[in-house]
Amino acid sequence: MSKKSNTSKRYTAEFKRDAVALVHSSGKTVTEVAREIGVSAEGLRNWVRQDQADRGHGPAGALTSDEKEELRRLRRENREQQQTIEVLKKAAAFFARESTK
Repeated sequence: MSKKSNTSKRYTAEFKRDAVALVHSSGKTVTEVAREIGVSAEGLRNWVRQDQADRGHGPAGALTSDEKEELRRLRRENREQQQTIEVLKKAAAFFARESTK
């Protein structure tokens, strides 16, 4: 079983954009470009796929980067609202018990 590193490298949007452009302009495979610039081939392949989706050339149903960010934001907001609802339910139950004493 392979051991995955706990530290992940974060690349800037500019670096990713340049790497994708290099794949398109060099005529080399994704694996060759990834080896040259020192990133994982699968990571670079994902960047290329995301770039295609962002340009409207991805597979049907593929989310653009903006859509993914909005989905993340909405999920976070939903989670926060669910927590607020739970707190309010507990507070309402507490005050209902207190008012009957």
